[in-house]
Amino acid sequence: MAIADRDGLPLAIAIAGGNRHDVVLTERTLDAAFVDELPPRLIGDKAWDSSPLALRLKEERNIELIAPVRSTSGRFQDGRPLRRHRRRWKVERLFAWLKRFRRIATRWEYKSSNFLGFLRLACAVIMLRHF
Repeated sequence: MAIADRDGLPLAIAIAGGNRHDVVLTERTLDAAFVDELPPRLIGDKAWDSSPLALRLKEERNIELIAPVRSTSGRFQDGRPLRRHRRRWKVERLFAWLKRFRRIATRWEYKSSNFLGFLRLACAVIMLRHF
């Protein structure tokens, strides 16, 4: 899971097994941030549509969570915050930038700490290329 800024540059990154839900990884990813100050809003996909997660982020970290409402939740969608959701393509672009590194495109490392190290190195290279 990765968190990117408005330019698509990585702010935080964490890894886990493929059978983990995004809501579980959100706190761990925020704790592993590269920067001291996190953005006031997080934009996620429908998997982030969790009222307990949104409440916990607002109370503990003062972060507003913007996610589209799942069709099975029974709640109505207010379109105003979702205007920001249109910029979510920048996060997907970050994943495309990361996949350009061969070592990350296919995970060959047995230990997750080694893979996370290569992932952080790739994030540093992406940030250096931007500046």
